Order: sequence, then C-alpha cells, then structure tokens
Amino acid sequence: MRRTLSSAFSALLAAMILVLGGAFFLSPAQASPATAQPAAVHSAVLGGSAESAAARSGNPSDLPTINASALPKEGRDTLALIAKGGPYPYKQDDQTFSNREGILPAEPSGYYREYTVKTPGASDRGARRIIAGSDGEKYYTADHYASFKYIDESK
Repeated sequence: MRRTLSSAFSALLAAMILVLGGAFFLSPAQASPATAQPAAVHSAVLGGSAESAAARSGNPSDLPTINASALPKEGRDTLALIAKGGPYPYKQDDQTFSNREGILPAEPSGYYREYTVKTPGASDRGARRIIAGSDGEKYYTADHYASFKYIDESK
C-alpha cells in the first residue's frame, strides 16, 4: 500500500511539472487566461525583442494607454514633428532619454529619445514630453517623467 501511494504521488508530481512547465512556455495566444504571460515578460523569457512584444500586444509595456487624438494639441504637434524628423524647437529635443526612473520598459542605453511638448504660458520647456523608442513606440508624460502613458497612434 505504501509503495502504491508513493508511486501515485510521483506520477502526480510529474504530471504537475509537465502541465506547469508547458504553460510557462506557451505563447500568449496559446495559453489560457490563467497562464498567459504579459507580452514583455514572455518576450524576455523566450529571448524575443521588444518589437515582437509590441507587435503582439500593441503596447509593449504595462503602462496605461492614451489615444494620440486625446493628447493636447501641442502633443499632437510634437508627434507630427517626430514623424517629419524635425526641426525641433529645443536643443534638448531628439536627445537620448536615459529612463533613470525605470518606468519605461528596460532597454539598452540610447534606445529612447525625448521630445518637448510645449506648455502654453510656461517660460521654460515645461513638464510635458514624448519619449520615443527605437522600435517606434512612444510614451507621453505630463509630469516630467513621474508617470507615463503609451501613445496609441492608430486612434
């Protein structure tokens, strides 16, 4: 009897390892909602790029999304300047953004660039920025990097 229980326990343990191991390596589309990995985590685990995570999810981060049409007019103007490649109104625009706050997805140095979103009535650059990643994703901050939203440029 004791040997039978031990064999049953071993079989159960092996089955659990197979099930859990399989769920870990399934793609988000194949996994059930209970076992699905966030795109960025799934990508990092399987060695994929941020671009493939962005392509699968639309938003390569866990940050909230803002539609481009919901940005202030100055933000939409900045998006248009980025699309044109400039010229930019501030010398700090199109410079490397270091992501020191660690809020954006971790990427190699030089991956992110920053752009000023003018603030009406401000005597300086103000607090609003758009940060663009090398894969084309963009993020908006209205509070000088304290928080970010992923910009959905399709809306």
